[in-house]
Amino acid sequence: MNDEVTPRRVYLARRTLIRGGVLGAAAVATAVLYRKLNRVSTRSVDTKSLGAVASMEGRGFRVEDPVKDALTPLASIAHYNNFYEFSTSKEGVADAAAGFVTAGWKLDVSGLVERAREFTMDDLAKLAPVEERVYRMRCVEGWSMVIPWAGIPLARLLEEVRPLPRAKFVAFETLHDAARMPGQKTSVLQWPYTEGLRLDEAMHPLTLLATGMYGRELPPQDGAPIRLVVPWKYGFKGIKSIVKVTLVEEQPDTTWNLQAPREYGFYANVNPDVDHPRWSQATERRIGEMGRRPTLPFNGYAEEVASLYKGMNLADHF
Repeated sequence: MNDEVTPRRVYLARRTLIRGGVLGAAAVATAVLYRKLNRVSTRSVDTKSLGAVASMEGRGFRVEDPVKDALTPLASIAHYNNFYEFSTSKEGVADAAAGFVTAGWKLDVSGLVERAREFTMDDLAKLAPVEERVYRMRCVEGWSMVIPWAGIPLARLLEEVRPLPRAKFVAFETLHDAARMPGQKTSVLQWPYTEGLRLDEAMHPLTLLATGMYGRELPPQDGAPIRLVVPWKYGFKGIKSIVKVTLVEEQPDTTWNLQAPREYGFYANVNPDVDHPRWSQATERRIGEMGRRPTLPFNGYAEEVASLYKGMNLADHF
């Protein structure tokens, strides 16, 4: 079960060189044409180590392993969203976010680092080739998806600014601009939206700064132009439309933990044995499927990440 989607050690071979996080030609006839249009450079890997990545044949991806987790359709990913900055209605976020302008976006990285700096999207694209990765996404509300993301490892960004020895956590902040994000005119949450990771979590190879999905740039409702993806944690940890990253010594405040600390922990690791106070986390509803399926510890990524929490009581540190 643990390798249904997650590539082990190599985390998906296909890499696309992108400027500004833009991925072109979502559906192409062959892998050769896809590489030509998108400047994909493919490195050699042992396909047995990839696991079943997902059904990407016919969209320019060559996946030789048997498929066990089908991709969630793009229409569902783009029209079933939690993004309160625009709307509290999952089905209404896409319309509310239509026209959101990300031109000139900048990401400020500072705090306990040697080389604080501001990055444009072009700067980020130059740090590393953009990697295409298929990850499960599990919402704390009990539904899930399988999403083909594209982005760069967060570790590469952090290596560029060189964390100081005192840095223990990474804090993230979403754009705060009620004129562009009308949901911020309400008091449904404290604005701006904030999130955080322990530094070792942030440096883990699975942790991604996503700039695209399904062979195209991120749509506004999914966190354009750049968002965090931490696949072993509940979806609310995946902060969207990030403008600020700060390395700090103390555990940072995070929006949902401030809102309801008994319900939304700082760590928020997917754990079927620790229920939300108002519902069970033992099963989930995969969008597009009938019925429910068992939830996997760490969302199926236990082999890769469980060692990060050795000695911790995961019921207490939820």
